[in-house]
Amino acid sequence: MSSEARARRLGERIREEMAELLRREVADPRLGLVTITDVVVDREFSVATVYVSALDPSTGSGQAQRIEEILTAFRRARGFLRHELAARIPLRAFPQLRFRHDPSAERGAHIEELIASLHRPATRPKSPKNPKRAKGTKSKEGQRRGG
Repeated sequence: MSSEARARRLGERIREEMAELLRREVADPRLGLVTITDVVVDREFSVATVYVSALDPSTGSGQAQRIEEILTAFRRARGFLRHELAARIPLRAFPQLRFRHDPSAERGAHIEELIASLHRPATRPKSPKNPKRAKGTKSKEGQRRGG
């Protein structure tokens, strides 16, 4: 079996176990509404990069601050998480954990918003009551009067 396939399987197992740990064991409120989107393990099984996404309605600088809070909380819980994962996943040496923000959920929401805006009816400006007529045309009144 290739080491790439093994690394993918290990990454998937770490993702599943970490999601379970977040749901049941971690009590940090900063990690509420956080999703582990992917875990990439390097070829040597020495580092596991954990990609996280926050399901949070904040935007702009508030969102950037929220992401930094989440990454800080993960860095502080790194030792606990690694210890718990090592107890659940039998390996000779468990990889170091590295946390990164995964912006794909926010990007997807932005794309959906753009698509939805394309389907909204465009508002047309109201036309004036007496639009200017092209030269050489008569209004209905002018036609009746003969002029």
